[in-house]
Amino acid sequence: MSNMDKILRELNPEQRKAVETIDGPVLVLAGAGTGKTRVITYRIAYMLAKGIPPESILGLTFTNKAAKEMKERLAALVSPEKAQKVTLGTFHSFCVRMLRKEIRALNYLPNFTIADESDQAGIIKQAAAVLGYVKGDAPVPEISAYISSQKNRLIDSRTAKNVADTDYQVQMAHVYDEYQQILCNQNMLDFDDMLFLAYRIFEEHPEILKKYQEIYQYILVDEYQDTNDAQFTLIKQLCGHRCNLCVVGDDDQSIYGWRGANISNILDFPSMFKGTSEIKLEQNYRSTNKILTAANKVIAGNSNRYAKNLWSSNGEGDNIRLVKAMDGEGEADFIADFIVQEIAEHPEIDYSHFAILFRSNHLSRLLEQSLRKAGVPYRLVGGQEFFKRKEIKDAVAYLKLVVNPREDQSLLRILNLPPRGLGDKAVDRLKSLKNTVFLPMTEIISNEDYLEGLTSKAASGVRELDACLKKYRQEFAEPGNLASKTQAFLTACGYLDGLQKIYKDIEDSVKRRENVYEFINAVAMFEKKAAGPVTLENYLESYALLEENDKVEDKSDDGNSVTLTTIHAAKGLEFPYVFVIAMERNIFPHERSEAEGKTDEELRLFYVALTRARRNLLITHADYRMYRGMSLSQTPSKFLQHLPDGIVDKHQPGELIKTMSKDELLNSFKSMFEQLKN
Repeated sequence: MSNMDKILRELNPEQRKAVETIDGPVLVLAGAGTGKTRVITYRIAYMLAKGIPPESILGLTFTNKAAKEMKERLAALVSPEKAQKVTLGTFHSFCVRMLRKEIRALNYLPNFTIADESDQAGIIKQAAAVLGYVKGDAPVPEISAYISSQKNRLIDSRTAKNVADTDYQVQMAHVYDEYQQILCNQNMLDFDDMLFLAYRIFEEHPEILKKYQEIYQYILVDEYQDTNDAQFTLIKQLCGHRCNLCVVGDDDQSIYGWRGANISNILDFPSMFKGTSEIKLEQNYRSTNKILTAANKVIAGNSNRYAKNLWSSNGEGDNIRLVKAMDGEGEADFIADFIVQEIAEHPEIDYSHFAILFRSNHLSRLLEQSLRKAGVPYRLVGGQEFFKRKEIKDAVAYLKLVVNPREDQSLLRILNLPPRGLGDKAVDRLKSLKNTVFLPMTEIISNEDYLEGLTSKAASGVRELDACLKKYRQEFAEPGNLASKTQAFLTACGYLDGLQKIYKDIEDSVKRRENVYEFINAVAMFEKKAAGPVTLENYLESYALLEENDKVEDKSDDGNSVTLTTIHAAKGLEFPYVFVIAMERNIFPHERSEAEGKTDEELRLFYVALTRARRNLLITHADYRMYRGMSLSQTPSKFLQHLPDGIVDKHQPGELIKTMSKDELLNSFKSMFEQLKN
């Protein structure tokens, strides 16, 4: 039997059709749990078996996790060498790789660095100040959201100024224009620039676009329902006249409209790409049929969608349990008690089988409190703030300056960290000189004209910093040994040993120093996982592309823990037991969508929550919940009305939690102890 036959035998009829339809535009509507990752990886394996060169295949995903899983699955299906030659990655990682090669066409240098949120905020304030805003008066979050929206719609700053039709829009557009100029002068990109500048290169330089069209003759896109206007345009540019484009997605799981995703991209795909082959995947491999019946009924409440009917061969399963608690605290206590009871009664399950999903992050507080009280370990997905800690951002700023000497934002951040005797006047003079001579600040600080205006202590400190940066630019020029070089650099520039001067409290400074060492460990892990020697530029790029789902805070010692997560962050995950909590008016659907009469996306979010469950689905709501210090009466969510009759059991918490005798409790603890010991 050929390898191709083996590949096809493992697929159901609809999956097989999706795999075998190679040429032309293909829309694969993959319902929740229907094996879309399998379809994409098997499709690539099938294409390789048909003789299509691996270098001509481009697979685009939305998360690092999805890209990694696809690479691993593909390597298991074909030779690792072939799999390595296929380009698989996120939109942003693909664009960054392309920009490193082509960005000179837009007058940037290839060693650009990527601005994080704090960098962006600083540059927006700087741009606003140039335009006459009083210090602290600029609405930074609103300006940031405006700029991001313009870039995702592929509108540059000059066009934004031309089309602005209110004074407020004109003001925002001028800040956008100044902001973009500052970024360019510092050889920096923000997150949205990765897509926007890739689009601009293809649009303004057709010879470059043609080169990439010739390289990538077959394109696959995962989670296509989440594409925004910029991503759609990039895909269309790359497809060219061949249009060998396969997109896999589910309009019913389009839940990112608030960050620019355009559901029309998937709904209108057949009209935008003539001759589209449309294939539906409806056999679900995850859940029981009662869970799927509820999910089908719920999502049918939306009219603008592709009709799909998920089904499973996993049996009917248990009824869904709808639990009404007295208040938020009672809801959280019930969940903790239920988990403890289920584990005591079922030795074959552990804490990792449970997930608690919520609409908004603030709902995790009571859950964490109740789980800690019950001794239940948990992990908070998307809750890890490690890389957002000040000492980590400072360390990264030092490293950015090694890679990109033009990045003034990072220099201003670390210039006096640790203290080098530079006051506000010295910094203001540096900024003033920058506006006069138009040189990067890293060049100005080595100029004697600037140094003469400083105290001897400050001048000495700045000279040492300048010498250290120059030395380690040479050290980091060669790939490899990143972790040891990073530690040596942060020590040589005085940052590691200077933390006690920055943070006067000894205990605090020691903790922050340990965090910096943990950051160096992260660099070492990045090196360890890499296929070969890597550069500092490679690591900083990986750092900039970290996603919320890459950061998980685990409160257990061994990873055996209950998962707490927003529903947005749960997309792509699955668990034997799922709790969907706080199903109440103005919480879910969110009060903003209720007020605006736009609840279609919220209903899709509820559908995503339901389809995370494999066997046990519990939905909870409360009669009262604390809001701004007051206990308010709650109304059940209108979404609960979509749940079908006959497969939903309604409960009070006490009906599902058994009261155990002392002997039963003792035996339960003995059993758990024996399991841990074994």
